[in-house]
Amino acid sequence: MRRLSLIVAVFIIFSMIPAQRGLAVQGSKLVLPPLPAIDVRSEQIAIFQTEESLRLNELDQLLQKYPNITLRNTFDYALKGFSAKGPKDELEQLAKESAIEQLSLVNQYKTADIKALPNQGDNLEMIGADQVRGMFDENHRRLTGKGVKVGVIDTGIDYRHEDLRHSYGGGRDVVDGDGDPMETTGIGGMSTLHGTHVAGIIAANGRIKGVAPEATIYAYRALGPGGMGTTEQVIAAIEQAIKDKVDVLNLSLGNNVNGPDLPLSVALNNAVDHGITAVTSSGNSGPNIWTVGSPGTASKAISVGASTPTMKIPYIEMDGKQTRLEPLLGSVTWDIDRTHELVDGGIGKPKQLKDVEGKIALIERGEITFSEKVINAEKAGAAAVIIYNNTKGPFLGNLDRTSNIPVMSISKRDGKELTQKIAKGNALVRTYIIEEKDTIAEFSSRGPVTSSWEIKPDLLAPGVAILSTIPGGYLSLQGTSMSAPHVAGASALLKQAHPDWGPEQIKAALMNYAKPLVKGNGELYKTYEQGAGRIQLKESIEAEVLVYPSSLRFGRFQLADKPHEHQAVVTLENTSQKPQKITFEVPKKEQGLTWHMPMPIYLEAGEKKEATIEMQADPQIFKKKIQDGTLTLHTDGKTISIPYLFVLEEPNYPRVMGFDFGSGDREGTFRYEVYLPGGAEEFGIALFDPDTYQFVQYLDWKRNTGKGLIQEEIPVENLPPEGLYMSKVFARASGQEDWIETYIQISKIIDIQH
Repeated sequence: MRRLSLIVAVFIIFSMIPAQRGLAVQGSKLVLPPLPAIDVRSEQIAIFQTEESLRLNELDQLLQKYPNITLRNTFDYALKGFSAKGPKDELEQLAKESAIEQLSLVNQYKTADIKALPNQGDNLEMIGADQVRGMFDENHRRLTGKGVKVGVIDTGIDYRHEDLRHSYGGGRDVVDGDGDPMETTGIGGMSTLHGTHVAGIIAANGRIKGVAPEATIYAYRALGPGGMGTTEQVIAAIEQAIKDKVDVLNLSLGNNVNGPDLPLSVALNNAVDHGITAVTSSGNSGPNIWTVGSPGTASKAISVGASTPTMKIPYIEMDGKQTRLEPLLGSVTWDIDRTHELVDGGIGKPKQLKDVEGKIALIERGEITFSEKVINAEKAGAAAVIIYNNTKGPFLGNLDRTSNIPVMSISKRDGKELTQKIAKGNALVRTYIIEEKDTIAEFSSRGPVTSSWEIKPDLLAPGVAILSTIPGGYLSLQGTSMSAPHVAGASALLKQAHPDWGPEQIKAALMNYAKPLVKGNGELYKTYEQGAGRIQLKESIEAEVLVYPSSLRFGRFQLADKPHEHQAVVTLENTSQKPQKITFEVPKKEQGLTWHMPMPIYLEAGEKKEATIEMQADPQIFKKKIQDGTLTLHTDGKTISIPYLFVLEEPNYPRVMGFDFGSGDREGTFRYEVYLPGGAEEFGIALFDPDTYQFVQYLDWKRNTGKGLIQEEIPVENLPPEGLYMSKVFARASGQEDWIETYIQISKIIDIQH
């Protein structure tokens, strides 16, 4: 018997964040001829939200009309609704039933990208965890997190690790459907370590200590081999965590979709409504704004960006310009501290490295592996290697083996500038080490959130050079995945110290008393870059006055509004045993912007009061597209900070994001997904020849597309011949256009068996 199977492999080579209007390539504009949308019947998984939970007999009765749809899971807590699988057109018909409020096709989530580093920073000391361990709760027990349940939704954990086995309290594997949330092991490159590292930051209690070393960890394995999972799996984990009545929930995972309405963000908000302090990473897609991703966009959750602990960072200087170097995983420590000659080593092939002995080789990324480049440079006697990116921005890389010489990375722009200077005969660079701390890591995603115009991230915590547990040992990693568990651990200590505090009070304590960070030039980071700032745990635990909501959004207004007026009502709570006086500082005067702040407010011990803050903006005078800042309150010598934000007209946010490729659920299909924050009058995915930029074909094309997540499957016969293509994923609305450029490799492999 002869079997013919057609396998389609589609790989994203790189992508760039949309930032311009009207693409020009080598001086010529890409012309996109309109084509009709591809109409395909594809089977997918979807989340259905209902106003109230449906009983199983009600669901069975509802689904009897749709014999090709299979019920998968029901949800009562994280969401009211269920998940089902079936043909896309039937799922859409089911969504029209009166019992259904909303349909959302399942999205892909993964652990935030991480990068291994060789050493540990002073992360726990910086946030005040060491100081707090000398403090006591109301029962005269040391603050260690004892008695607090922290859920970790991740890749599972190695609960047999000597530093975690005493902290482990149980959990659930929603990937395999059992009660054993062990990390994926023994599957080569698909094995994971992420969840174990995250759990160690929260509650390691052995050779190293977590933020809350005696907290109890409940592990929920929602991300399987390779650290990948779906909306359905993560929501099922949230559902279980709510049933288990955890106090704190950490999600160091996400995607790059900046929208507040994805089911996972809604589920996290519902977890908070059930009394859980939900903490999530903001993402690793910085440093541009609008890059925060779901579920870091969840309004009620605490979204955490990454700051730097004290770090010794290598720099090179040429012609007075400093260039920051990033180590590749597997590199030995950079210990060069004198002037060296920099040599252009091409792409790192042996014939290009004939004159690098005792010098630093500058090598372009591409064609051969990082390790091959380094081995060739080592054999040629190079003192060090600097690899520069061949696409826009910096990159996180790793070597197949530990190098004998330092190996660093820089951006494409920096690399090209250096090669130009070398070509002009100026090849001497000074190398030195600079100590840095309390800056925002470049990779940390920034806000604000599209459509809700909310400040995210809410807080910062150390996320660089964080030493923690991994299966079988320890490793230093970086990423907002490492920042979030610092805040989850801090929340556990706050819960122990103040067991009557709910999620809103814990979030307020962390944000009200955070430390706003400043750039190297002394200028404050924007609130949508850092939220309230880097956490200060001791100050939060000692808080006697809380103000919430702990950030204010005044929304969006139009030029036609004159003037625009907005009120924000905040709750002031005296958590101390003595009277408190709260005064409001009037913000610095700015033309076109007027504030009316409340008079001083007096609170008795344990008393709460509401106060109204009024803001008036004249859009004819005040022209900033995004206005942010911080309101300041004073009480008993302490300062409380409340970040705020509002936008004018339509700010320049990306109209298309979160584009991804993958194989379809059925053999012989290709699947894509993309998020349109504001919808589009015209949306398409156009393919071009990468050498000539000549239009090849559309993968899809639509008109009048609503906002939200789009997921489609395309039959293999609708794909172009195999090869490398430049793809332009675009959305047009109101005369404006945004796009993502992505190079994809399409391979069609015929497997014939007899």
